Amino acid sequence: MKIYRNIEDFIPLDNAVVTIGTFDGVHIGHQKIISSLREYAQKINGETVLLTFFPHPRMILHPDDDSLRLINTIEEKADRLAESGIDHLIITPFTRDFSNQSAEEYIREILVSKIGTKRIIIGYDHHFGKDRKGSLVDLLKYAEQYHYSVQEIPEQDINDVAVSSTKIREALIVGEIAIANKYLGYPFHITGKVVKGQQLGRTIGYPTANIEVPESYKLIPAYGIYAVQATLIEQTEMTTGEYTPVKKGPTLKGMGYIGTRPTVRGVNRSIEINFFDLNEDLYGKTLQIQFLHFVRHDHKFDNIEAMTAQLVEDEKKIKTLLD
Repeated sequence: MKIYRNIEDFIPLDNAVVTIGTFDGVHIGHQKIISSLREYAQKINGETVLLTFFPHPRMILHPDDDSLRLINTIEEKADRLAESGIDHLIITPFTRDFSNQSAEEYIREILVSKIGTKRIIIGYDHHFGKDRKGSLVDLLKYAEQYHYSVQEIPEQDINDVAVSSTKIREALIVGEIAIANKYLGYPFHITGKVVKGQQLGRTIGYPTANIEVPESYKLIPAYGIYAVQATLIEQTEMTTGEYTPVKKGPTLKGMGYIGTRPTVRGVNRSIEINFFDLNEDLYGKTLQIQFLHFVRHDHKFDNIEAMTAQLVEDEKKIKTLLD
């Protein structure tokens, strides 16, 4: 896959088959659109192009609203799209000027002039342009004039399991990992660097790797205990040019914790992983943590001994789940 951090870096194609959207999660509904994109490109000897935006439009149009949390960071999204077989990923910096284009300007200047679109494949209810007033009606209206064709993926084809990025976010927020993973088509994960914590876990027999997730917009699931697996990864450069998925090391199994550690009067959120049968020093290394099962919600115990006893039971349950 080739990646472009600005549409100005893109050279128009002869047979571009294009889809547009935020594609947060790259879930099973998105995969249906991507599958249609690839099938049509193969028919006309074309190339697939996915046009997405970063920052997310809401971050620019509503800067005072800090509530938006996304399933994927831009790096995680690029990785999923590379694995899905997209030829070209254009990440357009979203600005107010960009959002103020009329539907025709957007079609003429972006889709036709800068990409060379011959086929547009979109999900149902797709909107674009100023005040999101552009729609399928506009795409069809200008199709003959600008020499492209349009295909809308019907709602029932994308939504046959009622999947949407919003529903996945809602599931993650309450710890419904099984539902989120079913709709995603892969385990939800976070990516972060291992940093030094207070090392309390070592004193009770449960040493943990503390994970720092730098992106404030990344959605973190409900507080609680999880069955997880993780891989050491090497981040791929997100510069314009050839892009390959991140390199992954061996899989590590463990018990994940998200919460404020109320038993020891913690205040700030902590993301910690206790890996089974691991003696390696992970400080400074980057991990991708996959959340496989939700075990229980975070809880304040009367004392450290009670908390440790519960962790013993949690470990037994998680090892059974991961076997």
